[in-house]
Amino acid sequence: MSNLNFGPLVLGTNVFGWTADREQSFAVLDAFVEAGGTAIDTADVYAHGESETIIGEWLASRGLRDRVHVASKVGMSQEHPGLSAAAVRTAVEGSLRRLRTDSLDLLYAHQDDPGHTPDEISAAFDTLVREGKVRELGLSNFSADRLRGVVEASRAAGRAPFTVSQDHYNLVERDFETALAPTLSELGLAELPYFSLASGFLTGKYRDSATGASPRSGMAAAYLRDPRNRALLDTLDRIAADRGTSIAAVALAWLRQQPTVAAPIASARTPEQLASLTESFKLVLSDNDLKSLA
Repeated sequence: MSNLNFGPLVLGTNVFGWTADREQSFAVLDAFVEAGGTAIDTADVYAHGESETIIGEWLASRGLRDRVHVASKVGMSQEHPGLSAAAVRTAVEGSLRRLRTDSLDLLYAHQDDPGHTPDEISAAFDTLVREGKVRELGLSNFSADRLRGVVEASRAAGRAPFTVSQDHYNLVERDFETALAPTLSELGLAELPYFSLASGFLTGKYRDSATGASPRSGMAAAYLRDPRNRALLDTLDRIAADRGTSIAAVALAWLRQQPTVAAPIASARTPEQLASLTESFKLVLSDNDLKSLA
């Protein structure tokens, strides 16, 4: 298992440099840490590296590097694609420069690379840990079989272990529970799900008459075509009203209480949006709440 303290929520930063400019991103980061957040998630491809650049500038200006765990991902960049040893090294060195840090707390393979064996992937990432550039290792968007292959290759060779998985999982996207969740449980890996709020759908912002101007509104609106998702919103509304909190907080608390999940990942463009996420920090759903959302 991971030795990192992810806290109750990991701040996703895919919006930094995309729908949130530098000033907005700094404000969100400040508010997140002030609320007690301890972990930030980014990737070398988010806003073509601008997300990492903004985080690096914020870390340097605030002097908070020792208080915040920083995770990034490599393997999707067009400039150095895939998970060869050379591509991974080049990508990580670029991330470290942009983040203005000597090491990452957590490095993921952003997606699988079928062109390399589990042993080759394991060896490429292990080297970076041994060099002190990375503390812990993770895999994102891997099938259960390929994830098992990489984890077992690392263990067989006595290399740095993979301790975390990051995958698409939320109240409306439940495929994770079929194969990946049992595999992670067996292997002892922690899960940090992305798209925890289903592209905004689980904030309740997108209803029948609201399309909005967000780049994600189309994805969120698609969920409304399924009657089960409309019923889910009704259930979330009821629980949120009973608890005096936002439905986003309920959705995040549900995810955090699922087997293998260490903390959900969610992003915010403004401190106002972040407030509904941080409401989930101390929220614990009852057995009846969990049963109604099952």
